[in-house]
Amino acid sequence: MSDLRHIAMESKAWPFEEARAVLKRIEKTPPKKGYVLFETGYGPSGLPHIGTFGEVLRTTMIRRAFEMISDMPTKLICFSDDMDGMRKVPGNVPNQDRLREDLQRPLTSVYDPFETHESFGHHNNAMLRRFLDTFGFEYEFISATEFYKEGRFDEVLCRAAERYDDVMKVMLKSLREERQQTYSIFLPIHPETGRVLYVPMKHVDATNHTITFDDEDGREWTLPVTGGNVKLQWKPDFGARWAALDVDFEMYGKDHSTNTPIYDRICEILGGRKPEHFTYELFLDDKGQKISKSSGNGISIDEWLTYASSESLSYFMYQKPKTAKRLHWDVIPKMVDEYHQQLRAFPDQDAKAQFANPVWHIHGGKPPVSNMVVPFSMLLNLASVSGAQDKETLWGFIRRYAPGAEPETHPDLDAAAGFAVKYFEDFVAPTRQFRAPTEPEREALEELRAKLAAWDGGQDAEGLQGIVYDVGRERFDPMRDWFKALYQVLLGADQGPRFGGFIALYGVEETIALIDKALAGDLA
Repeated sequence: MSDLRHIAMESKAWPFEEARAVLKRIEKTPPKKGYVLFETGYGPSGLPHIGTFGEVLRTTMIRRAFEMISDMPTKLICFSDDMDGMRKVPGNVPNQDRLREDLQRPLTSVYDPFETHESFGHHNNAMLRRFLDTFGFEYEFISATEFYKEGRFDEVLCRAAERYDDVMKVMLKSLREERQQTYSIFLPIHPETGRVLYVPMKHVDATNHTITFDDEDGREWTLPVTGGNVKLQWKPDFGARWAALDVDFEMYGKDHSTNTPIYDRICEILGGRKPEHFTYELFLDDKGQKISKSSGNGISIDEWLTYASSESLSYFMYQKPKTAKRLHWDVIPKMVDEYHQQLRAFPDQDAKAQFANPVWHIHGGKPPVSNMVVPFSMLLNLASVSGAQDKETLWGFIRRYAPGAEPETHPDLDAAAGFAVKYFEDFVAPTRQFRAPTEPEREALEELRAKLAAWDGGQDAEGLQGIVYDVGRERFDPMRDWFKALYQVLLGADQGPRFGGFIALYGVEETIALIDKALAGDLA
């Protein structure tokens, strides 16, 4: 075993911990298919949301970690349950009246409200694939509609007919008595209306692999379970998919966790081996509610990428997957700056620390060099005090602070400057609240102004921080009250950057002018 592989086998980073569980599985029973299959599932009932992206990203991180500790080939499948019937019209799409006409039809037979694809399911699948391709994921996409209609599910569906009673026993235990009376694991697609029917079975023929049922009008039908005539209810579908594909690993949200024994048992009844699982906590919006693709709360992938880099989003996804996380606009600046802090730390770390560093997992072990010489939070403050309406304004300050820095040589800084202006315009400017200084704060600001006027140390951020600290230490206990006053009076915010660094970037003379405005009452 190589030294790096040995270190990876000992790493406490969660992707390596999950990868070792997969390795233990295949060492016990090597997969006959000759590769390890990682799967993610997606329900295209609405526009893809950020949680879907996170599922694929995190699975990819585990896959990469597995490849560090094993030589067995791997594959990642993204499975879209697009044959599911549309139960309700999403609230965040156009042409809702037209969509209502297609309720209960498979998503790949539903009108596309955007009128760009042959169906709503095809549209949402294309959206998902575009997102995944943007991030460079290596995956195979499978449509449930094609999977059923092309016969790739037929063997397992026949087995489900043969073992219908056994699968039903598992399901009925989990249902209320009223639901038990009409429940069936099979959902026929009506031959005339094309709608997904939730009707009880009159007969399941284990020999001929057919089902007999009455439709809503009382007419009797007999259909084969194969060829896309029938789909499985979503819980049985989970386990059947694992059996049909021989899935080795799948993660899903905490809301699925109570169903895990059901998925596992159905997989086993249908001749499969239950995969390794990983349950992650849910993403919450600003009100603490679970984000949902149908309601459109939370942040979409496109929205995040309007204000920050894709790597910052990946960094957010890496953090504590088993802890519920608030996913709102105000997390973005922190994620950007922490990501670059980790990038800067990476080159000087030993292998053990590098394997524990999120950027190893984000970049597959080959993270780039950070050239963010100005933190994103500082760029936001700079945009605020300078009134910047474009990134060129910020570059005027950046060039003075970091001679030699140019958009061409510092592309991530250039992108961040543009993001900062946009973020400031949309989220900071509308909420800024300046206040006038109290009398003790006024005295402190006057002394800070005087010391800055006498300063001849150039853009020494540490020296300037010392001045700020010395002024506050004489008057404020605790010191955080002084810094809070600086932020509220000068920046219109409750928190902000290390102030000495801000002065060095914004400029001593410019900071003096800012203090003068505050003292004159021109900011509040």
